[in-house]
Amino acid sequence: MMKINVLDIKRLDLNLAVVFVAIWQERSVTKAAARLALSQAATSAALARLREACGDPLFVRVRGGMAPTPRAQAMADRLEAGIADLWEVLTAQQAFDPSSASRRFSIGMSDDFEIALGPHLTTLVQRAGPQVSVMFRQTNRHTVEQMLNDREIELAVVSGTVRRAWIAQEQIGHSGYACVVDEKAVRAPLPLSLDDYLDIPHLLVSYSGRTGIVDTALRALKRERHVYAALTHFSAVPAFLTNTRAVVTLPSHAAAALARISRLSVCAAPLDLGSYPVQLIWRRDSEGESAIGWMREQVKQAFALATQETTAIEPRGRGRKRPTG
Repeated sequence: MMKINVLDIKRLDLNLAVVFVAIWQERSVTKAAARLALSQAATSAALARLREACGDPLFVRVRGGMAPTPRAQAMADRLEAGIADLWEVLTAQQAFDPSSASRRFSIGMSDDFEIALGPHLTTLVQRAGPQVSVMFRQTNRHTVEQMLNDREIELAVVSGTVRRAWIAQEQIGHSGYACVVDEKAVRAPLPLSLDDYLDIPHLLVSYSGRTGIVDTALRALKRERHVYAALTHFSAVPAFLTNTRAVVTLPSHAAAALARISRLSVCAAPLDLGSYPVQLIWRRDSEGESAIGWMREQVKQAFALATQETTAIEPRGRGRKRPTG
């Protein structure tokens, strides 16, 4: 191992590395200053000292923010990892003991995951510690990064992959798609044939409220469906489907959970809609916190329990597509 000259290190303010990472992640001196609870003048002064120490501009002003130079790009990963390691070493704690701890966790997920794994997660947490609680916050792939960055949430469950150096992630499983109906109201045998599926009016749940993955798959078959209503939240589905001749196509984990808590029935979709990865994500600078590590394990267990409910209905598709129906 290389021996460090502590006198040289002493002459360098290690806080500058934190300023560098903040500007790197925010691409803005103003936003970095707010995140660090510093004035803009102090952050600009720190950037000037960084430039002098590195002999490089590091960040140059462009329209809409600050762009990193090649030197800054080469430095970023190592500095982010180094700061995370330093934080982990200096803040090492005793193992988190849920049986005696008083702790509230803030976890972000869209309501399909909240419906499917939320009850399992709270049951696991309640069994582990009477003073440990979970606050669920609505998020999705469009908002999760900002919420993590602002520390509004500590962990998140999302579909797809998030590519940010300051975000750590672990694939905890996958999900596909299934249909939910009021079996008596649709008056068609389950599982639905494609003809019956297209003959029944469709309820759409989509972030955009316009089209979903089903429409993309049907276009390839030169078929189409009739969407009679569009929602943005999965939790409203039972109210719209009960006693209604209609079908909705949902992520299979949400479909199974909604069928379990209502009088609705669930079956496999009559066309291949593929599958997609489900990721658990968190800030890299929290990896040394034993409480966060413990909660990650609870989330993984909860998703595994939710997945068991979908095994009988979910065909294993090969593709990876976004979870909108």
